[in-house]
Amino acid sequence: MQSMCVAATVNGSTVNYVMSSSGGNTVGWMGIGFGQQMVGTPMVIMWANGDGSITLSQRSASGYVMPTVDSNPPRLAALQQSLSSTSSNNIRYAFSIPANGDTTQNVVYAFGTTRPDSAAVDAILSQHIETGAGQLDLTKPLDSTSGNTGNQVDQASSGDEIPLLPYQRLIVAHAIFCVVGFLFFLPAGALIARYLRTFTPTWFKGHWVSQFALAGPTIVIGFALGVQSINKAGMEHLDDVHKRLGVVLFVFYIAQCFLGAIIHWVKPRNIKHRPLQNYLHAIFGIFIVVLALYQVHTGFDVEWPLATGRGPLPKGVDIIFWVWVALLPVSYALGLGFLKKQYSQESRAHRRGEKNYDEN
Repeated sequence: MQSMCVAATVNGSTVNYVMSSSGGNTVGWMGIGFGQQMVGTPMVIMWANGDGSITLSQRSASGYVMPTVDSNPPRLAALQQSLSSTSSNNIRYAFSIPANGDTTQNVVYAFGTTRPDSAAVDAILSQHIETGAGQLDLTKPLDSTSGNTGNQVDQASSGDEIPLLPYQRLIVAHAIFCVVGFLFFLPAGALIARYLRTFTPTWFKGHWVSQFALAGPTIVIGFALGVQSINKAGMEHLDDVHKRLGVVLFVFYIAQCFLGAIIHWVKPRNIKHRPLQNYLHAIFGIFIVVLALYQVHTGFDVEWPLATGRGPLPKGVDIIFWVWVALLPVSYALGLGFLKKQYSQESRAHRRGEKNYDEN
């Protein structure tokens, strides 16, 4: 994390923890939890008050919501005033807690920039701006020049080094299925229609296979995995933009499939031009892909760090995404060059009285 670091010092039957600000952001509150995820993890959250005192609040959370006071924590923490500092250029909050005999300690940690407006342990917390997860080695020897005793590490290791938890593996699977369904199979079906319809009458088979037979199961599985990951993590449903937009996209996809079926099976009679519903189908399909691009970006850029407490994904993911964002519209735009030929073919077929001159 850029905003804070965590250190632990074993001192006989207790462990002293110090949360220090790196100075990069205004300190509102800092907290750590003893576990691998926010949900169900005992936490110690601390902040300084206007009178110079420091509040220590032990909390827990049943989901990814504001933690509430735990009236009976498994280990009782105590403020270490002598190790703490509220000086503006050296802010650190320290506490001690009984040792549990472990040689390593998994921790999650969070940093908020807004100080609670009360010194009460149940004060309302603003949402954190950074979170992380790591593992403290309680057997690591100190630097002999440090002047301290016991065992300590300067900072929790990167959360990316800790194996994925079950709900995080579900999130990864959800992302893979949805990306393949929405950003590969759907655009592939659209490009098949755009490029092949003027060259072969079998274009429609490739179109529906890609957009329904392949994309359909992939998207349904991806959506179900997303719902299951929320249930597994104990998070709230539909409590942010990514989750709400995911439901909207899924409904839009189902609606688009029904619209495509209607266009294929219900043909208007005595019509001289391409039906309006065909244009609607094409425009709606483009809109769904654009919306899916935005949704995927919010997923890996915002939702993943927020839901897992891990760092951002590798820069390469962002590069691949933006290359794909540029490639899709360029590919479709080039296919629009066949429109003149398409309209000419449709006009000749209509004059010949062919009822099904355009399958879609």
